[in-house]
Amino acid sequence: QVELVESGGGLVQAGGSLRLSCVASGNAVRFKFMGWYHQAPGSQREWIATITGAGYTNYAEFAKGRFTISMNSAKNTMYLQMNNLKSGDPGTYYCYSEGWIAAYWGRGTQITVSS
Repeated sequence: QVELVESGGGLVQAGGSLRLSCVASGNAVRFKFMGWYHQAPGSQREWIATITGAGYTNYAEFAKGRFTISMNSAKNTMYLQMNNLKSGDPGTYYCYSEGWIAAYWGRGTQITVSS
């Protein structure tokens, strides 16, 4: 089993920045890729970005230029740097891991953007 725990959420003013982290722990934290998802209030969960173990990244179109996904493998931690936060960014951000056998989700961390 793999446990994913997100942190770094909170209140930020529009135009500001936040850095989310996701710490993976368990017997085996090997993965094909990991990623971040966002769910705004009343909306469907949407994919933001993914990163492979080799460091290759992919981004949803809306995230390009504002969000950056990265990983520190030594700490089993994935990050999402979010800049220029806007009114559409609030909601829950989830960490995801696609393993060789199973997929795992974190419980999410909340983001609130004030104007």
